[in-house]
Amino acid sequence: MTETATRGDWRSWQESWDRQQEWYMPDREERFRVMLDMVEAFVGPEPRVLDLACGTGSITARLLDRFPEATSTGVDLDPALLAIARGTFEGDDRVTFVTADLKDPAWAERLPHASYDAVLTATALHWLHSEPLAALYGRIGRLVRDGGVFMNADHMIDTSTPRINAAERAHRHAAMDRAKAGGAVDWAQWWALAAEDPVLAGPTAERFAIYGEHADGDMPSVQWHARTLRESGFAEARAVWASPSDSLVLAVK
Repeated sequence: MTETATRGDWRSWQESWDRQQEWYMPDREERFRVMLDMVEAFVGPEPRVLDLACGTGSITARLLDRFPEATSTGVDLDPALLAIARGTFEGDDRVTFVTADLKDPAWAERLPHASYDAVLTATALHWLHSEPLAALYGRIGRLVRDGGVFMNADHMIDTSTPRINAAERAHRHAAMDRAKAGGAVDWAQWWALAAEDPVLAGPTAERFAIYGEHADGDMPSVQWHARTLRESGFAEARAVWASPSDSLVLAVK
């Protein structure tokens, strides 16, 4: 396999991950846009960014497309998604990837920088229960420079609105069923394809040994996230974007 073919294959995996995620979140690109709008508003067009639980590097890709002078450190534990990320950005000296477990109290010691203008994450931290997530927020509070920002886009459930939640979920899942009938690939099918790929089969087996099928985390409310971030050293925190099922919380140091 030539270098060009290899790079093309990584890009194909990157794009297929995006399509799979969009099956669950059709407004995924909109929340990325708002996230980067807020990065620019607070820290300008040349930020040093930590892409937290970076996966395949979806945030990093959009960051560098919009802000070519930005730099990004991606951190994750998933060997398969990191393989795609490293392959996609190979040779780009604006990007560094670090393998680390965010539940390890010393994970930040692996990073190349002691502070960041922005720490960004999306659809990842719901894998953590509330107690380790609060501890993680405390560590993030020490990584973000004064005037910098942290943003988390994720499923954040308001348990005080059960009828709204049920109606939204039924409507969203009906749309997902229609897309599935049209050929959309879901999470399980995507990972089955990765397990059949000669290059990704080993890392995929390793990631399932680490995580199992899916972590059993929590989805606390926007209010919980905002309060916990303020308790972690941020001066302000609130949602800056929301869909019927997801929210983007912004915290300013």
